[in-house]
Amino acid sequence: MPTDPSSVPNFDDLPAVDGHPQGCAWGVFDKDGKKDHYGTLNFVTPEIVAAAAKEVTDGISISLNWPLNGIKFPLPGRKAPVHKPVSLREVGMEIDGFDDELEINTQFSSQWDSLCHCVLPSGETYNGFKPSIELLQTTTTEGNEMPTIDHWHSPAKGCLVARGVLIDFKRYIDEITDKTYDPLDGHRITVEEIEAVAKHQGVEIKPGDVLIIRTGYTEFLENPTPEGFAKMATMSLSGVHGTTETAKWFWNKRIAAVASDAHAFEALPPLKENGEVGAVADLVLHKWFLNYFGTPIGELWDLKALGEYAKKKGKYSFLLTSAPLNHPGLVASPPNAIALF
Repeated sequence: MPTDPSSVPNFDDLPAVDGHPQGCAWGVFDKDGKKDHYGTLNFVTPEIVAAAAKEVTDGISISLNWPLNGIKFPLPGRKAPVHKPVSLREVGMEIDGFDDELEINTQFSSQWDSLCHCVLPSGETYNGFKPSIELLQTTTTEGNEMPTIDHWHSPAKGCLVARGVLIDFKRYIDEITDKTYDPLDGHRITVEEIEAVAKHQGVEIKPGDVLIIRTGYTEFLENPTPEGFAKMATMSLSGVHGTTETAKWFWNKRIAAVASDAHAFEALPPLKENGEVGAVADLVLHKWFLNYFGTPIGELWDLKALGEYAKKKGKYSFLLTSAPLNHPGLVASPPNAIALF
């Protein structure tokens, strides 16, 4: 249920959850004895949506969705989309025309990660839910107890409409600083850098915002080079610096959701809390956002046109809408996201 962001404790003041670190937000959004499925999306109140609608003054809409087949080379563990046009007559209909069938891995292109995408070693995710293959194979949202994306379509939620804020890190570092930057160099974008970009852009980050960070990664994937492929093989990809302090900043800002054009939102490879290079299981922000806060993560979004229009207008806030696929038990989905100015 929508929750006034100011009514929720800061990270250090959240109630302790037995067996989990300080900052775990399980139970914070529970109402009337019912376990919450929405996490920080609850920060998007009707008042915040109404204020976000006032961002639309130009009548311009920009798609933030990369093509489903945007990656043109094999991606280990992720099947490329298969599109099959079907003749209506071949399926027994007495009319000329076509249907089509589309098979996709929901993680292959622009996506939202639901709160079930990653789980803790205990098998738990946000709010103590324990997803399994069997539970995720539910056939109805009403019978679905897991915090998956289909719940966004419930009458209580109505998908996602919020104020979006673009942090165009790539443009800032390329045009404003004298630093050399490559989205394939594993740059770890700090909170201080996010704040510096926001200040330069003249945009305020507000409670209930969806914070979107442009790294330039999908633009490389559209025009890959041999040198880029060699860098990519090291899996040192730029993104937000994954630390507990970073997570604390996002919670204390009352961010509703995050998204980026990067492969994992956070920088790869992850760093362990002791500073050692970790493996994929050591992703820090995925753990905090998906498992502890209930913050959806958007990845591989198409942000180039958004960045160009924002620069042209000198305006980096906008109305964001997102209506992901509505299928029971979805772990992830194309975002079907639109920015409106």
